[in-house]
Amino acid sequence: MTLTFEAIHRRLQEQRDPAAAAGMARYAITGPELFGISLPALRTLAREAGRDHDLAAQLWAWPSRETRILASMIDHWKWVDDAQMEAWAADFDSWEVCDQTCSNLFAHTPFVYEKAVAGSNRREEFVKRAGFVLMAELTRRDRRTTDETLAAFFPVIEREAADERNFVKKAVNWALRDIGKRNLTLNAQAIAVAERLITQPSRSARWNGRDALRELTGDKIQARLRQSNSTQ
Repeated sequence: MTLTFEAIHRRLQEQRDPAAAAGMARYAITGPELFGISLPALRTLAREAGRDHDLAAQLWAWPSRETRILASMIDHWKWVDDAQMEAWAADFDSWEVCDQTCSNLFAHTPFVYEKAVAGSNRREEFVKRAGFVLMAELTRRDRRTTDETLAAFFPVIEREAADERNFVKKAVNWALRDIGKRNLTLNAQAIAVAERLITQPSRSARWNGRDALRELTGDKIQARLRQSNSTQ
């Protein structure tokens, strides 16, 4: 039987860990309420609750890190529409809630490509971050996505690499690196993007270029990509 919102909230109160919450805050994991409960513990609770769209909505409406991450774990992509994605994205108040919601739920919807591009054009910090997180998630999760589809993100990445906000900058970098680790063809294109970023006047763009280039040209990644190419 599905747990009720009241039962879940009671469980969160019982497991509250102020010391862990203080540690999370040092890593910019914040919000109106922070119980300090680990992600593995939240996953266990989500499995016990089961899939429940209405319960997920109730949990999301309570503005805490834990209830919103649980909502993203309990909801199912088949029940999610564009309006819900917009409403939840507008509530993002930390990088972790943003990333968990994208990974657990949004990345599995049919809207992932559309929302990745749309998010990259938004001004709100965590909505914009979500756009690039979705690019990375699409690259990592969907093996059916074509090189051409992923390569279409490169101009967007290059355009937004100058954003100086830390949580946007790091998501742009994440997307560039993950696409560049997909295969040798995309790796070469990502390296070219990184090399162009290094020449830009923006400090953020130069950081993005140098950081991505370091990993994408590294021996470990190059060896893995060559091995993968040889077995295809």
